[in-house]
Amino acid sequence: MITEDASTLDLKEARLRAIVRSFGTCIVAYSGGVDSALVLKIATDELGSRALGITAHSASLSGDEAESARRCAEAMGARYEVIATDELADDNYRSNPANRCYYCKTELYGTLSALARERAIACVADGFNLDDAGDYRPGRKAAREHGVRSPLAEAGLAKDDVRALAKKLGLGVWEKPALACLSSRVPYGTPITAALLEQIDRAERAVLAQGISECRVRHHGDIARIEVPIHALERAIAPGVRDAIIAGVKAAGYRFVTIDLAGYVSGSLNFSVKGAFDG
Repeated sequence: MITEDASTLDLKEARLRAIVRSFGTCIVAYSGGVDSALVLKIATDELGSRALGITAHSASLSGDEAESARRCAEAMGARYEVIATDELADDNYRSNPANRCYYCKTELYGTLSALARERAIACVADGFNLDDAGDYRPGRKAAREHGVRSPLAEAGLAKDDVRALAKKLGLGVWEKPALACLSSRVPYGTPITAALLEQIDRAERAVLAQGISECRVRHHGDIARIEVPIHALERAIAPGVRDAIIAGVKAAGYRFVTIDLAGYVSGSLNFSVKGAFDG
């Protein structure tokens, strides 16, 4: 017997597949996270070689994430390419204003839209879902300006739906923690540089290497404020693990290493600016 929840998910999946089929051809802005992976999986199922996943490689993407994205795309048999983008070439991005994400997404969607025109591909699609509308996301303005489609939101899928459907379809990333670019660790107004992003990446790898599945290293000058899920706090401060984290984060370039007792909070640096811009 099909439960009501399963039936609802089946209906949403059917809508999602119909929307993607209607594209005819598409580029999927593919980060390797569960949302864009699901879009790429559905696009590959429905459009075959007429769907193309593209990962934009830049200083704001962790090297580990780039490799993970490649493996996931290959596992689902998707057409897949990596292109270079350079949001750091934009003074507006480097200055790190509260709408920094707009300039990043302008670079990304502008590049993908130009590529779609060059290759006669009908549209660019992203992994935006219904729950994403509840966060501060100035990059949505860039998506609208470039006509980017969001099939997950259009089909009525929220984050739980995305994970449930990804699991049903056998995507290994179905329970992967949420992704965010490395620049999201830097308080607005602090200039972004490639060296700073590399420092943050190295610090986060040092934390993750200790068996902690998710973390954010928030950059506050020479202070690293580490956020981990509440259930991981005990492990992070356990003897041996704590010492390894301190050593690794200091080796990345920080003088002081702190653990935020509030735990990991998605978008914690956005709290002071939500609603300040058209997102």
